[in-house]
Amino acid sequence: MPMSVALPSNEAELIRSRLDERGIPALIDIHTHFMPMPVLRKVWGYFAAAGPLVGRAWPIAYQGSDEERLATLRSFGVRRFSSLNYPHKPQMAQWLNEWSAGFADAHPDCLRSATFYPEPEAGEYVRVAIADGVQVFKAHVQVGAYDMHDPLLDEVWAALEESGIPVILHGGDGPVPGEHTGVGPMRRLMERFPDLTMVAAHMGMPDYGEFLDLASQFPRVYLDTTMAFTAFTEEAMPFPKDRLDDLEALGDRVLLGTDFPNIPYPYLHALDAIFGLGMSVEWERKVLHDNASGLLGVDRQSASTGAAGSGGSRS
Repeated sequence: MPMSVALPSNEAELIRSRLDERGIPALIDIHTHFMPMPVLRKVWGYFAAAGPLVGRAWPIAYQGSDEERLATLRSFGVRRFSSLNYPHKPQMAQWLNEWSAGFADAHPDCLRSATFYPEPEAGEYVRVAIADGVQVFKAHVQVGAYDMHDPLLDEVWAALEESGIPVILHGGDGPVPGEHTGVGPMRRLMERFPDLTMVAAHMGMPDYGEFLDLASQFPRVYLDTTMAFTAFTEEAMPFPKDRLDDLEALGDRVLLGTDFPNIPYPYLHALDAIFGLGMSVEWERKVLHDNASGLLGVDRQSASTGAAGSGGSRS
């Protein structure tokens, strides 16, 4: 029988109350997933079976139709979000990109998202996606089981570097390492393409410190909070408390991500985990909204004036 997640009946009210207390007008969640239903069902099945790339029991908190999940996100005050599809084999990425473009056309608050895979046509369809107005790319080295330095991706990285469009790159060793994951390959990628706008998914867990160092070295490297700091993740991959000052100092380059709907706890908990770090309200606002607003050029009317460049301090 599928595992379930207990969700607060008034979750939306609780989330909005926390935002109102801090004067945060809305959320921009850069790391969410909307997929073709056959693909999403397979993803949910893999998580339910605790597949080898997951490594543990992983119930899905938010199932249901696209419209139900969209309504849930919007009720939480999420003003912009992404669809973030990713292929696990050749001849899949272009189809996913077409689906994602149609989804964004139907739902304008969804960021136009795209992906790629090391294959001869990758450079061409990535440039087409850029010309069509894509706002964010997703690459999943663990699931795709490919080398990000495959020559078939050279044109892709060059196009992304030239365009400045961010790529959310799941290349860390969490939840389980893959053949091509780890901070080493990602550092080498940034050395080859230093102006690439790269968002390290999941804060690079479990190697948080090394990814903080990477972001300190390369000004175009960002970190997303997806699943970081939550009780679920802290059990196996705790964030090092002695790096909280470094996290605070990099407050301009941390972005809210959640993995909605594929999370094993309430969305509220993901936010409370961030609030529980003890950072300033200004830091929280930048992470939850303003940084993504500036990076993506969206929802600027709600961005805090004068917030950029000021880190605040932890209480």
